[in-house]
Amino acid sequence: MARIQLWNGDICDLEVDAIVNPANPSLWMATGVGGAIKRAGGDAIEFAAVRQGPLGLGQAVVTPAGTLAARMIIHAVSLDRDRRTSAIAIEEAVRSAMARARENDVTSIAFPALGTGVGGYPLDEAAQITLATVREELERSPSIEVLTFALRGAAPYAAFQAALRAVEVASAVAGPAAGDGR
Repeated sequence: MARIQLWNGDICDLEVDAIVNPANPSLWMATGVGGAIKRAGGDAIEFAAVRQGPLGLGQAVVTPAGTLAARMIIHAVSLDRDRRTSAIAIEEAVRSAMARARENDVTSIAFPALGTGVGGYPLDEAAQITLATVREELERSPSIEVLTFALRGAAPYAAFQAALRAVEVASAVAGPAAGDGR
C-alpha cells in the first residue's frame, strides 16, 4: 500500500504527479486552494478546467498544472453552488479524484483538506472522512506510491495527524484480515 504522509505547507510547492483542487461546480478558481493554484500555476489551469464544466457534486476532471512542479491538477467538486459541502460530497470528491489518478497512472498525489476552508466543514470530521475514503481507494490504486495531505497551519495538520493515528491504531488492533485463518 502507498505511503501516506502529512506535510505542513503550500500544496503548490509539491513535486508530485497530481494535486487535488477542491473545486466548485463551475470550476472557476477564485479563492482558497483553487485560487492559490491559479496564482502559482497560471490562468491556463482555470481555463482548461472551466472548458470541462460545469460538473456535478463529487465529480472530477484533470487539467495540466501550468507552471507548477506537479504534472496535473485533479479538480474534484467538493463544494456546491453556494460554496458549502457535506460528508457525502467530500467522500465522493475523494473517490472521483482517486479514479482520475488511476486513469492517469499517477504515482504521487497531494490532497488538501477538502471542504474545510471556504466550505466550512469541521476539520476533524473532514480528516476522518477523507482518510477513510483514501485508504479504501488506495486498495484499488496500486500505482500510487505516495499520498500526501498538504495542510496549511497547525489546526489542519493536527486534525489529519489525529485521524491518521486513529486509523493506524484501528489497523493494528484489527490485526490480520478477517477470514485469513490466523
